[in-house]
Amino acid sequence: QVKLAEFGGGSVQAGSSLKLACIASGYSYETYCMSWFRQAPGNEREGLATIVEGDGSTHYADAVQGRLTISKDTSRNILYLELNSLKPEDSGMYYCAAERFQCMGGAYVEAWGQGTLVTVSS
Repeated sequence: QVKLAEFGGGSVQAGSSLKLACIASGYSYETYCMSWFRQAPGNEREGLATIVEGDGSTHYADAVQGRLTISKDTSRNILYLELNSLKPEDSGMYYCAAERFQCMGGAYVEAWGQGTLVTVSS
């Protein structure tokens, strides 16, 4: 069973950058992709980016295309999300997830991390 833990959130000024990390422990035979989500207060959790375990291919939500980069360090079992040109509307809890199907959809999640908070000020 895989367990996930996010790190790297904080309070930053608009236009700044952050690099989040998700450390995975354990193993799951059912995990097809690793994904990042965020949730702002009062809003639904939304998928941001995903990377397929098998071939390393990546996909991004249209709303954040060009400002986010997902990557992984397979030897250390760490998933990263680099956030650039941050805006106040990017504020929220960021979660990583191991998904079994429909990557970045959040409906077939094997495991969630506890989340890390990102706050962007004007």
